Order: sequence, then structure tokens, then C-alpha cells
Amino acid sequence: MKGPTAIPVKPRVAVHKFSSCDGCQLALLNLGEDLLELAERVELVHFAEAGPIDPMAEVDVAFVEGSVSTPEDLERIRHIREHSRMLIAIGACATSGGIQALRNNADGAEWVTRIYSHPEAIASLAHSTPISSHVKVDFELWGCPVSGPQMLAVVNALLLGAAPRDNADKVCTECKRHGYPCVMVSRGIACMGPVTRAGCGALCPGLGRDCYGCYGPAENANTDALAAQFGRQGLEPRAVVRRFQSINSQAPAFLAAADKARMACDE
Repeated sequence: MKGPTAIPVKPRVAVHKFSSCDGCQLALLNLGEDLLELAERVELVHFAEAGPIDPMAEVDVAFVEGSVSTPEDLERIRHIREHSRMLIAIGACATSGGIQALRNNADGAEWVTRIYSHPEAIASLAHSTPISSHVKVDFELWGCPVSGPQMLAVVNALLLGAAPRDNADKVCTECKRHGYPCVMVSRGIACMGPVTRAGCGALCPGLGRDCYGCYGPAENANTDALAAQFGRQGLEPRAVVRRFQSINSQAPAFLAAADKARMACDE
């Protein structure tokens, strides 16, 4: 596939939804005046939440929110990939399977049987998986949800013929930049900031509470050291497991950390 320099002056753009809560699409809608300006620079051919509907259209850039959770999702994501010059996964669901991927560690069929009186009417895959598990993804934008400025920065980069920037720094760096006191040091709170990628502006630590990892694992995340620190702060192994089994539970670094902590539970 051609790189970002091949994107035309006024690219055709689509925003698709899969299994998700719509939060990442709302982040784009909440840009307000910036979105109106953006609409003049791109041709939005499909964005159901904003109005235009043409899911089968050929586009230059496809933004995809949500995980692949149903047989229909599988067919749709393959079609979107075939008809998009560039595909960008946005949000935790699209990049790691999302909160719904917690069912990957359980018997999903049993859950459906217990909840629905006619389970045969429910079409669901055994696992909730990220977009990259099924098709080539050109860029991933992590977050739950992503922020409007993040989305805008990606589009602006593409319009300039540049590759979007992947901010894989840790939330701790954002705390330092904003001058926020470390909640682990000052308040003894178990915080996921040391292993979570930046992008949120350290929103939760800025309010005096712990980061819970909604932006997924940062680059070179030392989860072993953080799990050990959680233990020193008094967290039982099962509580450590829950720290890593949250919004991005299936991200490889967090999944491995949860498995190690779970082994400690069984000892």
C-alpha cells in the first residue's frame, strides 16, 4: 500500500464503528469548530454518527473504532481494508480488544446461555480482538477514548504528507511536564502511570487519583517492576491481576503481567 505522501490534497475519509461505545467517534465530534474546519479540508464520505452514510465507499483514509466481535465484523473489516488506502485503528477496542475482551478469559458461550433465553439468536465470536488481528493496520491511536486533538493531529500529519506520530512515552512524563506530584510517592496510591502510554495529559493523576491504564502499555513498559511495587504497597496478587486486566487487558504487555500475577495467586 502507498504511504501517507500519496494521500490527495482533499482525501476521502470514512469513520467506521465496530464493537465499541462510540466514545472515540464522540471525541472527533466534540472538536466543535475545529471539526467544521476539518470538514472543509477532507471529504467525509462515511461517518454515520455525523450524518454521511456510505460504508461501501472507496476512501483514502478509514478510521476504525471498535473490536472485532462478531462474524459480521470479520466480513466488514476485510471489505474496509480492501477499499481503503490507509486504515487507522482508534481507541482501546480497536487496538487491543477493549473492555469487552475481558470475556476472552472466560467461557463466552456459557455467559450467553445464562443471560439470553434464546442464545442461538446471538452471533458472537469466541473472542473480542483488535483490528490488527485480522487486517493490516497502518497506524494505531491508543486511548479510551482517544482525544479530539489526537485525531486532529493525525489528520493534519496526513494532509502534510507526513507519518502520524506515535506517542509511546509514559504517563509519568506528562505528570512531570504539568508539575503534578506523583500519587504513588505522595499518597501511596498504586498507579499504572509508569507503564501506560501518554496522550491523556495525565488527566487522572492531575486530579489526585491513580492512572488505570486506559491508553495501553507504553514503550518498554517494565510491568515486572511495577507489579513488585504494587506488592510493596500492600496489594494482594489478585488485586495486581485486576490492575492489568482492565480496559487494555489483551495488550500483550498487560496480558503477560496479569498472567504472572495470577501465577503468584496460585502459589
